[in-house]
Formats: sequence, C-alpha cells, structure tokens
Amino acid sequence: MGSHISRDSSSREALDSLRRIVQTLRESSRRAEQQLGISGAQLFVLEQLADAPARSLNELAAGTFTHQSSVSTVVARLVEQGLVSRQRSTTDRRQLELVLTARGRRLAAKTTGTAQGALIASIEKLPSRSRHTLARLLGRVVNRMKATERKPRMFFDDHRRRSARRNV
Repeated sequence: MGSHISRDSSSREALDSLRRIVQTLRESSRRAEQQLGISGAQLFVLEQLADAPARSLNELAAGTFTHQSSVSTVVARLVEQGLVSRQRSTTDRRQLELVLTARGRRLAAKTTGTAQGALIASIEKLPSRSRHTLARLLGRVVNRMKATERKPRMFFDDHRRRSARRNV
C-alpha cells in the first residue's frame, strides 16, 4: 500500500463519523421501506409537508436543504401513490401547493422522525462558524474525490436504481 494513506487518528475518527451517519441514514430508510412501504426520502418529504399546511415545491426544497429538481422527483412519486396532492394556492391561483392527502397524513403520523431530519437539526444546532467550516471542509473532500459533476439527490432516494434493476 502507498505512503499516501494517513495514519492520523483524526482521519479514522472523521471516517468513522461519516460511516455512522451513512449507516444511520440507511437503517432509517430501510425501516421506512419495511414498515411503511416508502423510501426514507419520501418519508422525510411527508414529514416536512406535515409540518406546514401547504408548501410550494421551492419552499419544500428549502426546507429539505435539497435542490428543487431532486425533491421534485420524490414529490412526483408521492403524488403517484396518492400521498400528496398538488393544489392551486388559495392566495395566488397561479401557484401550485403541495398538500398531504388524508392517507399521507396518516402515514406521516406513524413516524417518530427520520434520520435526515435529525441530521439537519444536528447541523443547524452547530454554531454558524462551525457550520461554515464543516461545509468548507466537506466541499474540499468532494472536490478531491472528483465527485462534483453529480447533482446530489436526497439521501437514499433509491427509486431510480430499483426501477432500473426491475426493468433489466
């Protein structure tokens, strides 16, 4: 093995922390699929919509800290499943709002919180300077991994991958 591998214990601690975060997110998503029949990303969106009576897609993207196009694909699947509906805004008829259906509300009520919500809350509780440092350092890691070309999707939004496997 090359000498480029760091033996610094802080490298291991950082990687172990990332592994724990990913493992917790994966387990949360798996539980959502097994218990509720939806992905972790879908459950996270349902929770966000349960917190507000009606939201635009842009407001939902901001609330999930996700790009609008990524949350849009998750919302489309929730609409297909009858868990979310798109309705004209009562205040601005030109705007569409996302609203939980009765079935969506029942499903959202069954959850005690997603790992994604806990991750966001944990990051938000960090002091502003620490959040800035975390973002900057993780950005460097992403750049060095040459992982910048991919648009990030919501955590464990695996619908596309499963659909592709089924069609093979």
